Amino acid sequence: MHRSGVVMAWNVFKFCTVLRGLGSIMIFLVLGIIGLSYYAIVLTNYGPALYSGVLGEAAVALAILVLFHCLLVMLLWSYFSVVLTDPGSVPPNWRPVVDEEKADTIPLTVPDLGSPILSSQSVSLADTSNPRVRYCRKCNNLKPPRCHHCSVCGRCVLKMDHHCVWVVNCVGALNYKFFLLFLLYAFLETTLVTLSLLPHFIAFFNDGVIPGSPGTLATTFIAFVLNLAFSLSLLGFMMMHFSLVSGNTTTIEAYEKKTAPKWRYDLGRKKNFEQVFGADKRYWFVPSYSEEDLRRMPALQGLDFPSRPNSGAQEL
Repeated sequence: MHRSGVVMAWNVFKFCTVLRGLGSIMIFLVLGIIGLSYYAIVLTNYGPALYSGVLGEAAVALAILVLFHCLLVMLLWSYFSVVLTDPGSVPPNWRPVVDEEKADTIPLTVPDLGSPILSSQSVSLADTSNPRVRYCRKCNNLKPPRCHHCSVCGRCVLKMDHHCVWVVNCVGALNYKFFLLFLLYAFLETTLVTLSLLPHFIAFFNDGVIPGSPGTLATTFIAFVLNLAFSLSLLGFMMMHFSLVSGNTTTIEAYEKKTAPKWRYDLGRKKNFEQVFGADKRYWFVPSYSEEDLRRMPALQGLDFPSRPNSGAQEL
């Protein structure tokens, strides 16, 4: 029994090490797929169509190229916002000041924390069975509500959703909106590329006349297949995440709590949406927040979350 536990822990450690080692490889893979799509759409097919001399073809090509580049800018902006934005970590010497389980404003006293506060303001918990206190045994620190430890990053992440190898980063409180926008724009971009290359794909199998060298034809074929696969995958993944947003849960919370019907953080779809995207509609579709939202919505910072009154003491 002990040996199997050691083996499992070792396998998990190796898995986390592999994920860390992927590093920038995944970023270059994403950029490679984007570059392949750019080559197939702009350089091979619709770029030359602008100079075909046929007014209808040129108009369609212009519309596709403009939309393609607009979506590409938003996709790259959202993607690198996820990659470069820290998802949120526990501030040094953080400790709860309210009873998070009962959702009231009674400060937690020293006995609640299990031991006297040290001179450094850190807390040593001798009794971590107290359900009112969440404690990470790996970081040896208290954990704010909805915070979880990431074994890949080796730290606790605020409102952690999951560790994503595609963005080489954890998805948490401070970059979850950016991740959702990346999914949205990636889906729209891959769908546009798929639909734009579909006529060429059909002509290829109908033995139609397709301009270009064998190399450009192969590039068009590969780009179509890849974008179709990613478009379908992203659709399912995006629908899952937006359903989580509507219930104000994360992936971890949904799996561990099975999205209980009386989830304390479910404030209704509108407010749940604002907990991630902010209340300022001008910023909903850009990977940024208004200063006003950041100032008046503490949930966007990942440390303090409003909850329903008289809700059950359900906390991860």
